[in-house]
Amino acid sequence: MSIDKFEPRVDEYIAKSAEFAQPILEHVRELIHQADPGIVEVIKWGCPHFDAYGGPVAGMAAFKQHIGLNFWKTKLMDDPNGLFREEEGYGGLGKITSLEDLPADDILIRYFRNAIELNKAGKRVSTKKTWPTEELAVPDDLIEAFKDNVEAMQNFQKFSPSAKKDYLVWLAEAKTESTRLKRLETMLEWVSEGKKRHWKYEK
Repeated sequence: MSIDKFEPRVDEYIAKSAEFAQPILEHVRELIHQADPGIVEVIKWGCPHFDAYGGPVAGMAAFKQHIGLNFWKTKLMDDPNGLFREEEGYGGLGKITSLEDLPADDILIRYFRNAIELNKAGKRVSTKKTWPTEELAVPDDLIEAFKDNVEAMQNFQKFSPSAKKDYLVWLAEAKTESTRLKRLETMLEWVSEGKKRHWKYEK
């Protein structure tokens, strides 16, 4: 890949990530550049993203115990290998804790190329949301969870009204109890780290 396509801030991000996450991030980075020479690295919302042909393709983020890998247009993508995990709280491939959690290189490259082809074809996914106009109440299960995670509660209280609503709507939109529990767990982890919900979800 061309050295021009490397973003120094991505190098810095990887270097500052947990030791377990570094080889995973490096490997994902290498594979997406193998998928297409038009990939350009950028930092969005504080995390590495990969753009090509006028739009975002995918992004990755490192957390304390896992990384997330998100494809930007999962609604439009093929998923012949069943990689997109409906019940997982973070990203198209769920929580990744080691290189073994990633699909085979050729499969992941094929998914990257599918996403890139959507950009080439000018396909777009609507990201417009219709927010409830009324003030959203903090649900009882979140209140109980905050009792065991004071740091998350304090960070949540500091968020803007729109950032709070983003989380609360996402939690309320869970269609099953298991999905809601996964989202509640992910929300607590993110909020305890001061992270706003900045990824595009497909469910």
